[in-house]
Amino acid sequence: MSAVLQVQGLRVSYTTGKEILKGIDFEVGPEEFVAIIGPSGAGKSTLIRCVNRLVTASGGRVIFNGVDLLQLDEAAMRRQRRNIGMIFQEFNLIDRLSVIDNVLTGRLGYMGNLRSLMRMYGKDDIASAVQILDRVGLIDHLDKRADALSGGQRQRVGIARALIQAPQLLLVDEPTSALDPKISREVMGMIRGIAREFKVPVLCNIHDVDLALEFCDRIIGLQDGLKKFDGPPSSVDKAALDDIYAMEVL
Repeated sequence: MSAVLQVQGLRVSYTTGKEILKGIDFEVGPEEFVAIIGPSGAGKSTLIRCVNRLVTASGGRVIFNGVDLLQLDEAAMRRQRRNIGMIFQEFNLIDRLSVIDNVLTGRLGYMGNLRSLMRMYGKDDIASAVQILDRVGLIDHLDKRADALSGGQRQRVGIARALIQAPQLLLVDEPTSALDPKISREVMGMIRGIAREFKVPVLCNIHDVDLALEFCDRIIGLQDGLKKFDGPPSSVDKAALDDIYAMEVL
């Protein structure tokens, strides 16, 4: 089967001219769970955010289901973002809204301007939100404000919000950096389980190498904007890690 995502020669530069990504190439296949690892400043988060154009690339191609996202105008890109779910490091929840209302914001891209402004969600969307919140273990927290939740619970809301989009690709940006080790493993296990259940491919930027090796199908290693490794977890040996992380102590 053809790749869901193809990244070809991707480059990103600061306004100063310094390059953050220096010609990155890779693909993500159907139902594949791909981790991006590397030291701080390697360009991992920038790479993830280039895919849905939260960061503007300076060169290359990002082909999603046959469409080069970098060539789309803003309106067309907004339509494509409906198909690309994203789980953020900082959760990106609206604290004053309830859990279920935060999840339902994942449907705003499918609604007209007036319905979106008034948050006039349909019965099917509400039923879907309830079902997904049950799946992520938050059925008893539907009406709680988001700011009343723990870090792990907030990340589960973020997962549910991405899922309600019915995405064809899931981008995950440092999902465990704000969580303790036990909750981190639970969250990664949940993301992997849901990805398999919903048959959605995942591209995940993660700082924890052990979690990447445990939960992901393939590892891409970045260092200083260059791809240094691309292969299965079983091929990530000490030499590969030394190459990816260079002088950084793991």
